[in-house]
Amino acid sequence: MRAQYRADGLTEPDLAAEPHEQFARWFKDAAAAGLHEPNAMVVSTADAAGRPSSRTVLLKAFDDRGFVFFTNYTSRKGRELGENPHISLLFPWHPLARQVIVIGTAARIGRDETAAYFRSRPHGSQLGAWASDQSSPVASRAELEHAYEELAARYPEGEQVPAPPHWGGYRVTAETVEFWQGRENRLHDRLRYVRTGGTWAIERLAP
Repeated sequence: MRAQYRADGLTEPDLAAEPHEQFARWFKDAAAAGLHEPNAMVVSTADAAGRPSSRTVLLKAFDDRGFVFFTNYTSRKGRELGENPHISLLFPWHPLARQVIVIGTAARIGRDETAAYFRSRPHGSQLGAWASDQSSPVASRAELEHAYEELAARYPEGEQVPAPPHWGGYRVTAETVEFWQGRENRLHDRLRYVRTGGTWAIERLAP
């Protein structure tokens, strides 16, 4: 299977001065194009021995400080980030023949910020964060649903659910951000921002 990319190119003068502004432009394009969950990203982590793992997670915020997502801190990615804070984010916007690849480090955000986001989640998602011991073996689907039903009885709809202490956000501080645009004949455009001190340098990579 092979597709021929015929998208317009990406040149250095096209780029914003810093990567988060450029990401905002492309994210807006992805949303306007009707892509399903344009905030879905592949999050890759590695344990202390360097063994990698990947999964799809939803981006919940971004600005010049970094990219934010939420998870159970005792999940596999949470445990791995505790051992090794280095992380990669990949936004696979295939219908636009675009990818964005972020390399950096992840750190937990403050509890106030986590609590504020947790309150914005649907009631069922709040209960799910308590019911699921993410990444741990569970005996059956019935056991998981029973845990959820017990929580639903304890915290009925309309009652405030506290944010679990084992659940919260990470902010990824970027070291490099690559913008990949598919082109004809596999001569893709790859422009990468590299943090050098307090500024960003831009380099073109061979496809």
